[in-house]
Amino acid sequence: MRCPYCSADNDHVIDSRSMPDGSAIRRRRECLACHRRFTTYEHVDEIALMIIKKDGRREPYNREKIAAGIRTACQKRPISEDKIQEVTGSIEQWVFSQPEKEVESHKVGELVMETLRHLDQVAYVRFASVYRSFKDVNEFMSELSRLLEHPQRIRKEVKGRRGTRGRK
Repeated sequence: MRCPYCSADNDHVIDSRSMPDGSAIRRRRECLACHRRFTTYEHVDEIALMIIKKDGRREPYNREKIAAGIRTACQKRPISEDKIQEVTGSIEQWVFSQPEKEVESHKVGELVMETLRHLDQVAYVRFASVYRSFKDVNEFMSELSRLLEHPQRIRKEVKGRRGTRGRK
């Protein structure tokens, strides 16, 4: 593994741990050249899966795109990178469990929102504001009001959407 600090390719593994959901292995490494430590995550190479975008385009599934969206929503929140990787892994697990090898992007987005809603409501609102492309403050406030007034209804709506997964 190449060191992200000095680019040397000589390191040793200090610690290895499986993620709680079993989707990855987290490794702490130390560069033998500069003695700095860094973390890597090892994931299984998955089968080619396509994501169907809103406009009908298809693009290859990209785990990092989901992780980046979650990471952005969780900025300056008390959520560790390990937790972000765990959440990303559980979403990825759902994506790859679908019978079709093409999944609509809105299903993935809704699952990310539902997961964030349970993890951290501020992160949920941040993600929703970008994902739902609110056009103005009133749309944003409407979503926030729904979250605060009817958390059970939102949960049922999202579960209902997930219940149609894999069907066209």
